[in-house]
Amino acid sequence: MIISSPCVVSLVWRLEDAQGQLIDELAEPMEFLLGGEDLLPKVEETLLGQSTGFEANLHLEPEDAFGDYHAELVFFESRDIFPPEVSEGMQFEGPPEGSKTPDMPADVVYTVTEVYETHVVLDGNHPLAGLALHLSLKVVDVRAATQEEAEQGSVSDSPLSLIQAAPSDATLH
Repeated sequence: MIISSPCVVSLVWRLEDAQGQLIDELAEPMEFLLGGEDLLPKVEETLLGQSTGFEANLHLEPEDAFGDYHAELVFFESRDIFPPEVSEGMQFEGPPEGSKTPDMPADVVYTVTEVYETHVVLDGNHPLAGLALHLSLKVVDVRAATQEEAEQGSVSDSPLSLIQAAPSDATLH
């Protein structure tokens, strides 16, 4: 089957930063909806018109991956608004309850990047924002998308994708 939008592709990949440091390796095939919310546009563009067995090595600049790093999305909040077990890597959808910083965007996932005695540092950037990446991928299978998959924009109710954030010490899958 030729890859077209929408369809489901099963991929394996290796994702590295520009210095060749491994960020994520998907050794077992995983399904993604092409034409939905599961894959980066540059990855979809590369896959269109290809078929099972296709391999590619992509260099992704920040604008083709997770965007530039925006220092204005880093905030300091008082330690006392967080639970005692707050730790680096924890994430909050939108500003945490009790936050005092004005104009914190509500539609952002904030990652705790540092915890101090008096304050906590929250970063609203994707963990890979600002990084150039190298993605080596292989198409293992291609199938037609179901109507449900096409309607929800993903092969699952909560898409597992490169678009979602992950703690800095965890892999992306």
